[in-house]
Amino acid sequence: MTGDSDAPVAGDSAAQSARDAAAQSAGDSAAHVEIGDQSPAGALTVGRAAALVGISVRTLHHWDVIGLVQPSDRTWSGYRLYSADDIARIHRVLVYRELGFPLADIARLLDDPALDARTHLRRQRSQLVDRIARLQQMVGAVDHMLEASGAGMQLTPEQQVEIFGDDWHPAWIDEAQQRWGESAQWAQYSERAAAMSPDDWRAVTTETDSLQADFAAALRNGVLPGSEAANALAERHRALFTRYYYDCTHSMQVCLGRMFVADPGFAKHYDAIEPGLPVWLRDTIFANAAAYGIDPESAIWE
Repeated sequence: MTGDSDAPVAGDSAAQSARDAAAQSAGDSAAHVEIGDQSPAGALTVGRAAALVGISVRTLHHWDVIGLVQPSDRTWSGYRLYSADDIARIHRVLVYRELGFPLADIARLLDDPALDARTHLRRQRSQLVDRIARLQQMVGAVDHMLEASGAGMQLTPEQQVEIFGDDWHPAWIDEAQQRWGESAQWAQYSERAAAMSPDDWRAVTTETDSLQADFAAALRNGVLPGSEAANALAERHRALFTRYYYDCTHSMQVCLGRMFVADPGFAKHYDAIEPGLPVWLRDTIFANAAAYGIDPESAIWE
Protein backbone atom coordinates (compact mmCIF):
# COMPACT_ATOMS: atom_id res chain seq x y z
CA MET A 1 0.00 0.00 0.00
CA THR A 2 2.82 2.35 0.86
CA GLY A 3 4.58 1.74 -2.44
CA ASP A 4 1.35 2.36 -4.29
CA SER A 5 0.73 5.61 -2.49
CA ASP A 6 4.27 6.88 -3.18
CA ALA A 7 4.07 6.14 -6.88
CA PRO A 8 3.03 9.08 -9.09
CA VAL A 9 -0.33 8.73 -10.67
CA ALA A 10 -1.03 9.75 -14.22
CA GLY A 11 -2.57 13.10 -13.19
CA ASP A 12 0.45 14.03 -11.08
CA SER A 13 2.81 13.19 -13.91
CA ALA A 14 0.92 15.43 -16.33
CA ALA A 15 0.94 18.32 -13.82
CA GLN A 16 4.68 17.97 -13.27
CA SER A 17 5.29 17.95 -17.02
CA ALA A 18 3.29 21.14 -17.37
CA ARG A 19 5.29 22.74 -14.57
CA ASP A 20 8.55 21.69 -16.19
CA ALA A 21 7.46 23.10 -19.54
CA ALA A 22 6.48 26.40 -17.93
CA ALA A 23 9.81 26.61 -16.15
CA GLN A 24 11.66 25.91 -19.38
CA SER A 25 9.56 28.52 -21.18
CA ALA A 26 10.29 31.09 -18.45
CA GLY A 27 13.97 30.29 -18.73
CA ASP A 28 13.83 30.77 -22.49
CA SER A 29 12.02 34.08 -22.03
CA ALA A 30 14.57 35.26 -19.51
CA ALA A 31 17.35 34.31 -21.87
CA HIS A 32 15.58 36.17 -24.68
CA VAL A 33 15.21 39.30 -22.53
CA GLU A 34 18.88 39.14 -21.62
CA ILE A 35 19.89 38.80 -25.25
CA GLY A 36 17.50 41.60 -26.21
CA ASP A 37 18.85 43.95 -23.55
CA GLN A 38 22.55 43.28 -23.75
CA SER A 39 24.57 41.19 -26.16
CA PRO A 40 27.45 39.01 -24.99
CA ALA A 41 29.82 41.60 -26.45
CA GLY A 42 28.42 44.27 -24.09
CA ALA A 43 26.29 46.17 -26.61
CA LEU A 44 23.38 48.15 -25.17
CA THR A 45 19.78 48.32 -26.24
CA VAL A 46 18.41 51.67 -27.34
CA GLY A 47 16.75 52.15 -23.94
CA ARG A 48 19.92 51.52 -21.97
CA ALA A 49 22.03 53.59 -24.36
CA ALA A 50 19.60 56.50 -24.06
CA ALA A 51 19.62 56.29 -20.27
CA LEU A 52 23.42 56.11 -20.20
CA VAL A 53 23.97 59.30 -22.23
CA GLY A 54 20.96 61.18 -20.87
CA ILE A 55 18.81 61.59 -23.98
CA SER A 56 15.52 60.12 -25.13
CA VAL A 57 14.98 56.90 -27.05
CA ARG A 58 13.11 58.95 -29.62
CA THR A 59 16.24 61.06 -30.20
CA LEU A 60 18.36 57.98 -30.83
CA HIS A 61 15.73 56.65 -33.23
CA HIS A 62 15.83 59.97 -35.12
CA TRP A 63 19.63 60.00 -35.26
CA ASP A 64 19.54 56.47 -36.64
CA VAL A 65 17.04 57.44 -39.35
CA ILE A 66 19.10 60.45 -40.50
CA GLY A 67 22.34 58.47 -40.37
CA LEU A 68 23.96 60.52 -37.60
CA VAL A 69 24.40 57.66 -35.13
CA GLN A 70 23.49 54.22 -36.38
CA PRO A 71 23.75 51.20 -34.08
CA SER A 72 26.45 48.69 -34.98
CA ASP A 73 24.24 45.65 -34.47
CA ARG A 74 20.70 44.42 -34.01
CA THR A 75 19.11 41.48 -32.24
CA TRP A 76 17.57 38.62 -34.19
CA SER A 77 14.21 40.40 -33.76
CA GLY A 78 15.53 43.70 -35.10
CA TYR A 79 16.15 45.66 -31.88
CA ARG A 80 19.02 48.18 -32.01
CA LEU A 81 22.27 47.34 -30.18
CA TYR A 82 24.85 50.07 -29.47
CA SER A 83 28.53 49.26 -29.08
CA ALA A 84 31.12 51.20 -27.07
CA ASP A 85 32.18 52.99 -30.26
CA ASP A 86 28.55 53.94 -30.91
CA ILE A 87 28.30 55.41 -27.41
CA ALA A 88 31.51 57.37 -27.97
CA ARG A 89 30.06 58.82 -31.19
CA ILE A 90 26.88 59.78 -29.34
CA HIS A 91 28.97 61.68 -26.79
CA ARG A 92 30.78 63.55 -29.59
CA VAL A 93 27.42 64.45 -31.13
CA LEU A 94 26.20 65.76 -27.78
CA VAL A 95 29.25 67.98 -27.36
CA TYR A 96 28.91 69.46 -30.84
CA ARG A 97 25.18 69.98 -30.29
CA GLU A 98 25.89 71.73 -26.99
CA LEU A 99 28.25 74.01 -28.88
CA GLY A 100 25.40 74.97 -31.20
CA PHE A 101 26.29 73.00 -34.34
CA PRO A 102 23.35 71.89 -36.56
CA LEU A 103 22.98 68.12 -36.87
CA ALA A 104 23.88 68.19 -40.56
CA ASP A 105 27.17 69.95 -39.77
CA ILE A 106 27.87 67.50 -36.96
CA ALA A 107 27.46 64.58 -39.33
CA ARG A 108 29.93 66.11 -41.79
CA LEU A 109 32.43 66.78 -39.02
CA LEU A 110 32.24 63.28 -37.59
CA ASP A 111 32.45 61.58 -40.98
CA ASP A 112 35.35 63.69 -42.27
CA PRO A 113 37.99 61.11 -43.23
CA ALA A 114 40.75 63.62 -42.52
CA LEU A 115 39.83 63.79 -38.81
CA ASP A 116 40.27 61.03 -36.27
CA ALA A 117 38.64 60.70 -32.84
CA ARG A 118 41.51 62.43 -31.01
CA THR A 119 41.35 65.36 -33.39
CA HIS A 120 37.63 65.69 -32.69
CA LEU A 121 38.26 65.59 -28.96
CA ARG A 122 40.96 68.24 -29.14
CA ARG A 123 38.72 70.50 -31.22
CA GLN A 124 35.77 69.98 -28.90
CA ARG A 125 37.89 70.64 -25.83
CA SER A 126 39.13 73.91 -27.27
CA GLN A 127 35.62 75.03 -28.16
CA LEU A 128 34.28 74.03 -24.75
CA VAL A 129 37.04 75.98 -22.99
CA ASP A 130 36.12 79.06 -25.05
CA ARG A 131 32.45 78.62 -24.21
CA ILE A 132 33.20 78.14 -20.51
CA ALA A 133 35.14 81.40 -20.53
CA ARG A 134 32.22 83.23 -22.16
CA LEU A 135 29.74 81.71 -19.71
CA GLN A 136 31.94 82.68 -16.77
CA GLN A 137 31.97 86.26 -18.03
CA MET A 138 28.17 86.16 -18.29
CA VAL A 139 27.89 84.74 -14.77
CA GLY A 140 30.16 87.52 -13.51
CA ALA A 141 27.98 90.14 -15.18
CA VAL A 142 24.81 88.62 -13.72
CA ASP A 143 26.39 88.46 -10.26
CA HIS A 144 27.36 92.11 -10.58
CA MET A 145 23.82 93.05 -11.55
CA LEU A 146 22.43 91.00 -8.63
CA GLU A 147 24.70 92.84 -6.24
CA ALA A 148 23.69 96.15 -7.75
CA SER A 149 19.98 95.30 -7.55
CA GLY A 150 20.31 94.92 -3.79
CA ALA A 151 22.33 98.11 -3.48
CA GLY A 152 21.58 101.69 -4.41
CA MET A 153 20.87 104.77 -2.36
CA GLN A 154 20.47 103.92 1.33
CA LEU A 155 18.53 107.07 2.24
CA THR A 156 14.96 107.08 3.46
CA PRO A 157 12.49 109.25 1.50
CA GLU A 158 12.55 111.72 4.40
CA GLN A 159 16.35 111.92 4.32
CA GLN A 160 16.29 112.44 0.55
CA VAL A 161 13.96 115.44 0.84
CA GLU A 162 15.98 116.84 3.74
CA ILE A 163 19.28 116.57 1.82
CA PHE A 164 18.21 117.29 -1.76
CA GLY A 165 15.55 119.93 -1.07
CA ASP A 166 11.79 120.28 -0.87
CA ASP A 167 11.41 120.01 -4.64
CA TRP A 168 12.97 116.55 -4.62
CA HIS A 169 10.68 113.56 -5.31
CA PRO A 170 11.91 110.17 -3.98
CA ALA A 171 9.96 108.46 -6.78
CA TRP A 172 12.54 109.83 -9.19
CA ILE A 173 14.96 107.12 -8.02
CA ASP A 174 12.56 104.38 -9.11
CA GLU A 175 11.89 106.17 -12.40
CA ALA A 176 15.61 106.44 -13.07
CA GLN A 177 16.09 102.74 -12.33
CA GLN A 178 13.28 101.80 -14.73
CA ARG A 179 14.91 103.97 -17.39
CA TRP A 180 18.56 103.01 -16.95
CA GLY A 181 18.53 100.03 -14.57
CA GLU A 182 19.85 97.55 -17.15
CA SER A 183 22.95 99.61 -17.93
CA ALA A 184 26.45 99.04 -16.63
CA GLN A 185 26.51 102.66 -15.45
CA TRP A 186 23.48 102.12 -13.23
CA ALA A 187 25.16 99.07 -11.70
CA GLN A 188 28.25 101.17 -11.00
CA TYR A 189 26.15 103.95 -9.49
CA SER A 190 24.22 101.49 -7.31
CA GLU A 191 27.42 100.00 -5.95
CA ARG A 192 28.83 103.43 -5.08
CA ALA A 193 25.55 104.76 -3.69
CA ALA A 194 25.21 101.80 -1.33
CA ALA A 195 28.41 102.81 0.42
CA MET A 196 27.47 106.49 0.85
CA SER A 197 26.22 107.87 4.16
CA PRO A 198 23.83 110.80 4.58
CA ASP A 199 26.86 113.04 5.20
CA ASP A 200 28.39 111.83 1.93
CA TRP A 201 25.21 112.79 0.08
CA ARG A 202 25.21 116.19 1.75
CA ALA A 203 28.73 116.72 0.44
CA VAL A 204 27.63 115.70 -3.07
CA THR A 205 24.69 118.11 -2.88
CA THR A 206 26.91 120.96 -1.73
CA GLU A 207 29.39 120.33 -4.55
CA THR A 208 26.60 120.04 -7.13
CA ASP A 209 24.92 123.25 -5.99
CA SER A 210 28.26 125.07 -6.15
CA LEU A 211 28.93 123.84 -9.67
CA GLN A 212 25.47 124.78 -10.89
CA ALA A 213 25.83 128.25 -9.35
CA ASP A 214 29.10 128.65 -11.25
CA PHE A 215 27.33 127.57 -14.45
CA ALA A 216 24.73 130.26 -13.91
CA ALA A 217 27.34 132.91 -13.12
CA ALA A 218 29.31 132.02 -16.26
CA LEU A 219 26.19 132.36 -18.41
CA ARG A 220 25.32 135.72 -16.84
CA ASN A 221 28.89 136.95 -17.32
CA GLY A 222 28.94 136.03 -20.99
CA VAL A 223 31.40 133.12 -20.79
CA LEU A 224 31.30 131.50 -24.21
CA PRO A 225 31.14 127.74 -24.81
CA GLY A 226 34.55 126.58 -26.00
CA SER A 227 36.45 129.14 -23.93
CA GLU A 228 39.00 128.01 -21.37
CA ALA A 229 36.70 128.95 -18.48
CA ALA A 230 33.73 127.13 -19.99
CA ASN A 231 35.81 124.03 -20.72
CA ALA A 232 37.02 123.98 -17.11
CA LEU A 233 33.40 124.01 -15.91
CA ALA A 234 32.53 121.17 -18.29
CA GLU A 235 35.41 119.14 -16.88
CA ARG A 236 34.26 119.82 -13.32
CA HIS A 237 30.84 118.52 -14.31
CA ARG A 238 32.26 115.34 -15.85
CA ALA A 239 34.57 114.79 -12.87
CA LEU A 240 31.64 115.09 -10.45
CA PHE A 241 29.72 112.37 -12.30
CA THR A 242 32.79 110.14 -12.46
CA ARG A 243 33.57 110.56 -8.78
CA TYR A 244 30.13 109.94 -7.34
CA TYR A 245 27.99 108.17 -9.93
CA TYR A 246 29.75 106.32 -12.78
CA ASP A 247 32.76 106.66 -15.05
CA CYS A 248 31.60 109.36 -17.45
CA THR A 249 33.42 109.65 -20.78
CA HIS A 250 33.31 112.77 -22.96
CA SER A 251 31.00 110.91 -25.32
CA MET A 252 28.63 110.06 -22.47
CA GLN A 253 28.73 113.66 -21.29
CA VAL A 254 27.64 114.78 -24.76
CA CYS A 255 24.61 112.48 -24.43
CA LEU A 256 23.86 114.05 -21.05
CA GLY A 257 24.12 117.51 -22.60
CA ARG A 258 21.51 116.57 -25.20
CA MET A 259 19.23 115.27 -22.46
CA PHE A 260 19.53 118.50 -20.42
CA VAL A 261 17.76 120.29 -23.30
CA ALA A 262 15.47 117.57 -24.67
CA ASP A 263 14.14 116.16 -21.39
CA PRO A 264 11.45 118.48 -19.94
CA GLY A 265 12.38 117.64 -16.35
CA PHE A 266 16.07 118.46 -16.76
CA ALA A 267 15.35 121.54 -18.88
CA LYS A 268 12.97 122.88 -16.22
CA HIS A 269 15.54 122.26 -13.48
CA TYR A 270 18.35 124.15 -15.21
CA ASP A 271 16.08 126.95 -16.45
CA ALA A 272 15.00 127.50 -12.84
CA ILE A 273 18.64 128.04 -11.90
CA GLU A 274 19.24 130.49 -14.76
CA PRO A 275 17.10 131.09 -17.84
CA GLY A 276 18.80 129.65 -20.91
CA LEU A 277 21.15 127.48 -18.84
CA PRO A 278 20.12 124.15 -20.47
CA VAL A 279 21.25 125.27 -23.93
CA TRP A 280 24.39 127.00 -22.63
CA LEU A 281 25.39 123.90 -20.64
CA ARG A 282 24.76 121.62 -23.63
CA ASP A 283 26.84 123.86 -25.93
CA THR A 284 29.60 124.08 -23.34
CA ILE A 285 29.75 120.29 -23.00
CA PHE A 286 29.72 119.91 -26.79
CA ALA A 287 32.60 122.36 -27.28
CA ASN A 288 34.69 120.76 -24.56
CA ALA A 289 34.13 117.27 -25.99
CA ALA A 290 35.14 118.50 -29.45
CA ALA A 291 38.42 119.69 -27.95
CA TYR A 292 39.02 116.08 -26.94
CA GLY A 293 38.29 114.76 -30.43
CA ILE A 294 34.63 113.80 -29.90
CA ASP A 295 32.13 114.77 -32.60
CA PRO A 296 29.02 115.97 -30.69
CA GLU A 297 26.79 115.16 -33.64
CA SER A 298 27.72 111.46 -33.72
CA ALA A 299 28.69 110.81 -30.08
CA ILE A 300 27.02 107.80 -28.49
CA TRP A 301 26.75 106.40 -24.98
CA GLU A 302 30.05 104.59 -24.56
